[in-house]
Amino acid sequence: MNRLLIVMVVSLMLAFLPVKAQQQPVAKLSIPNPQTLTLPATEQGRHYQLYVALPESYGKDPTRRYPVVYVTDGYWDFVKISAIGGSLAYDRVVPEFITIGLGYSGANLNYGDLRRWELSPVPVGDSGENSGHAADFLRVLKTQIIPLVDKGYRTDPSHRVLAGSSLGGLFALYTMLNSPDLFQGYIAATPAVTLGDDWLFRYEDQFAKSGVTLHQRLYMTVGGNESPAYLNGIIRFNQRLAARRYPDLAYEFRIIEGERHSGGVFEAYTRGLRHVFLPLAPESGPAPGT
Repeated sequence: MNRLLIVMVVSLMLAFLPVKAQQQPVAKLSIPNPQTLTLPATEQGRHYQLYVALPESYGKDPTRRYPVVYVTDGYWDFVKISAIGGSLAYDRVVPEFITIGLGYSGANLNYGDLRRWELSPVPVGDSGENSGHAADFLRVLKTQIIPLVDKGYRTDPSHRVLAGSSLGGLFALYTMLNSPDLFQGYIAATPAVTLGDDWLFRYEDQFAKSGVTLHQRLYMTVGGNESPAYLNGIIRFNQRLAARRYPDLAYEFRIIEGERHSGGVFEAYTRGLRHVFLPLAPESGPAPGT
C-alpha cells in the first residue's frame, strides 16, 4: 500500500471516530429558576417537598402576578408540565405560569406506596392504613401548601390549576367535587375513576344532588389503547359528566388514540393546559402570518 493510500485510509478512520474524541463544552440544560420547598412533617408524619419552576419573566416585573399549576406526582410530572408550559407560553396560547410539583422529601423513596396513601380517596386492597387518605392530603393542600406558595411567590389566587394523571387524575376529580372553588381549572389525565368499585361515581352522584354549582374548567383524557376495563370506566364517567350538563362547567374529554396508560399524558397536559387557560390565552387560533 503506497503512502498516499495510507494517508487517505487514516483520514477516513479519523473522520468516523466516536464524537467523544472531539468533545466540546456543552451548555447546561435545566428548568429556569428551579427551587424546592420542604414542609414540616404533618400530623400523619408525611414529609412533603415542593418543586417550583418560575416563569422566565418572573424577575423582570416585581408587580406582576402569575397563575399557578399544581401537579401531583411532582417527582415525575413536574418536569413535563414545566417543559410543556414553556412551549405553550412561547406560542402565546397560555399565559406564563408558576409550576408547583407536589412530592416528598427524603432519599430512596417508594413513590408507588407514598402516592397510594394520599391520592386515593378510598382504601385500595387493605384496611386503609396505606391508602385512602385523599381527604388528609387535600386538607394539607388547603391549609399548608397553597398558603405557603401564595405567601412566598407572586401568585394569582384567582387562576389556580390542579393537574394529575392516573391516581393523580382521580385526586383532581375528587378535589373538584369536594372543594370545587379551591382551583379554577382541573386536568385529569387517564384518571383511575373505577377505584373502590366505582366509588367516584357514587361520590359524584352525591355532589349532583347537593345542588352545588361548578364554575370550573375541566379537561379529562384516556388512552385509546388502555386495558378495556380501564378505558370503559373512564368513558362511563365521561358519559356521566356529559349527561349532568353542569351549566357552568367548561368540560372537554378526549380519547388519545394509540396510547396506553402513560404515553398519552404529554398530550393530555398539553391540551389540558390550553383548555384551562383559554380565557387567559394571549392569542388563539392559527399563528398570524409573517
